[in-house]
Amino acid sequence: MSGGIMQPTALKPSTEHLALPFFDATHRDIATRLPQWANAQSLDESDDRAACRDWVGRLGKDGWLRYCVAAEHGGAMSQLDSRALVVLRETLAFYSPLADFAFAMQGLGSGAISLGGTAAQQAAYLPAVGRGEKIAAFALSEPHAGSDVAAMATQAVETPDWRLNGTKTWISNGGIADFYCVFAKTDPKAGSRGITAFIVDKGEPGLDDSAHIHVMAPHPLATLQLNHCAVAGNAPLGEVNGGFKLAMQTLDIFRASVAGAALGMARRALAEAIAHARQRSMFGHTLADFQLTQAKLGEMAALIDAGALLTYRAAWMRDTQQGSMKERSVAAAMAKMTATENAQRVIDMALQMHGGLGVMVGNKVESLYRDIRSLRIYEGATEVQQLIIGKAVLQ
Repeated sequence: MSGGIMQPTALKPSTEHLALPFFDATHRDIATRLPQWANAQSLDESDDRAACRDWVGRLGKDGWLRYCVAAEHGGAMSQLDSRALVVLRETLAFYSPLADFAFAMQGLGSGAISLGGTAAQQAAYLPAVGRGEKIAAFALSEPHAGSDVAAMATQAVETPDWRLNGTKTWISNGGIADFYCVFAKTDPKAGSRGITAFIVDKGEPGLDDSAHIHVMAPHPLATLQLNHCAVAGNAPLGEVNGGFKLAMQTLDIFRASVAGAALGMARRALAEAIAHARQRSMFGHTLADFQLTQAKLGEMAALIDAGALLTYRAAWMRDTQQGSMKERSVAAAMAKMTATENAQRVIDMALQMHGGLGVMVGNKVESLYRDIRSLRIYEGATEVQQLIIGKAVLQ
């Protein structure tokens, strides 16, 4: 749990959904092996930065980060597989949201290199990412450019080396990353069509990633300052002025996996609520004996399954190229919106069912209550997903 010790638990995630036709033997194998591994870990998470480094090392050492890169770079599968990412994140988040974060950022932080990097760039970074030897970060957001990516102010000028100037913020793994995929304006007048991606290694002159951001569910976040930060001439990642498309493609792969993480947290909250209801005595009965409790548990289970079906569909559509690119993006938006919003409701109901224990620091549902909140914001806030869906419906 955030801010404490991640210890083994007797609770286990549900596996009934793995029989659905969205999954194949590879995904079922992950879901069979990963819970035992995750539950065997005991890790002090009170220092989120040290814990995140520890998780990356463990996940890399035991082969789980191989699902963040393609087979040609040491990965476990021929290409990035959305269903595998969903299963992995759902399982990890059930046990430790910080472990899920560490895993997810290796994929998201290096995703642009997987999609748009040259052979040399991929060889230099992706194998190390898959082994947990390099920590990755994705630097897109700015103080005044979050959902409106085209409003970014960071600029890159070729002189003849590229020099970057600007501020990036809310950068996950900021301060502990070994490299950042940074997006900057190379044609300031072209809006979203004037953005280019760059790989910036930690320690580059002009890069300051020391400004840590502290949030309600501790995990590594920082603001980056780029002051005439010089990067080599071959540092552009993908096509010059093609960075917006590359960023959106990267986010599209991982959007459904955010929903997967939300499912993992919601399933843990439901499991905690069931365990508490069965043992909590009240008026000569257990809490589980009361119809009001049963009704709440039923609502929680339905909310989880609703988000799960949309999540698995979105991941399956991307992996199997079902529908148009727009249809796949809408499916991912529906999944991300529904799973994260429903998970917030489920966790809130689980906390309420625990009564005073639910708000006690150190209780699992208390930490889940803090952990879930950011998922409704990052990688496209709920309102952005609503706009994507609404525009598609109107068309």
